[in-house]
Amino acid sequence: MRTTTGTRRFRAGLLAFAAATLLAAPAAAQRWGRGAAFPEASEELYGIGAGGKLYVLGGLAPGWKPKGLVYEYDPARDTWTKKKAMPLLSHHVALAELRGKIYVLGGFTLPAAGPPAWQPIANAWEYDPATDGWKALSPLPTPRGAANAVVVDGKIHVIGGAGLHPGSKETAVHPARPHRSLPTHEVYDPASDRWETRSPMPTARNHAAAGEVGGKIYVIGGRLGAAFITRASNTDIVEVYDPASDQWGALLAPMPTPRSASAWGVYKGRIYVAGGEQRTSEFQRTFRAVEAYDPATNRWTALPPMEFARHGLAADVVNGKLHLVSGDAASGGAPGAHIETDVHEVLDLEGK
Repeated sequence: MRTTTGTRRFRAGLLAFAAATLLAAPAAAQRWGRGAAFPEASEELYGIGAGGKLYVLGGLAPGWKPKGLVYEYDPARDTWTKKKAMPLLSHHVALAELRGKIYVLGGFTLPAAGPPAWQPIANAWEYDPATDGWKALSPLPTPRGAANAVVVDGKIHVIGGAGLHPGSKETAVHPARPHRSLPTHEVYDPASDRWETRSPMPTARNHAAAGEVGGKIYVIGGRLGAAFITRASNTDIVEVYDPASDQWGALLAPMPTPRSASAWGVYKGRIYVAGGEQRTSEFQRTFRAVEAYDPATNRWTALPPMEFARHGLAADVVNGKLHLVSGDAASGGAPGAHIETDVHEVLDLEGK
């Protein structure tokens, strides 16, 4: 059978795509260590590095009650210090760091009345680690939680998340009530305290990982459909956004282990994704997997797995080390099934 030029090109393209998804072996020298245990073990924590320290915010108690925790970790002393609580107790917030300040964007709160649920909010806050002070900012145009915040050229892109259907009479999201993942993409300028709308993400999702490399934003994995793992499906999709052109690019090499509610950090042109959860009709589980995406090669690399599988953990890279803090070892949150850990794992990305 003759093979046409078009067929050969198609096959070559498939081979190149398959090669990009293959996991390279982890660096032999990389080993996990331990940092000081987190003082208040919790799920739904969020981490961000600033000024050579790690900040962990959030936390969710039974009954979907936000804790509003704020802790500072000093790697030099291996110590945690409790800071002033979040001014509005909320969970599934998006975090970003810019010029030493930490931005806390959107999220969910517990409704003031009625049964427990996740009420999407539009609140935006600036936290200054130097003064341990909070300042309210202009709110997001679209209330939502479980979104991603990424800084490019002094502006903060808030992408995706979960919220209500347009025109919905609902006031909060709940596993048994209609809501949706969002493709929403809004950008905040701290210099002017103003928001603008940008091109929406092609794949609406929440609970994803995201990072900036080379002036572009990469959104990885996450949750399709609902905000809750009991009603949603995970995705392996990786999409890239170019702020210069306000365009989303072609699909990239998919995430080897589709998951949501993972933790992530960016270091030297790579995006590291750790932990997460998955649920099907046959099982529910959390992940130990740690994988790194390199946009320059469009390839994934497997790193040594975490010692403790969990989701809803805080993470970021500080001084070349990936910190993974606390989280929940049980997926799905069935009554009495929360297994929150205070473990603080540290991976030296330089292999030292």
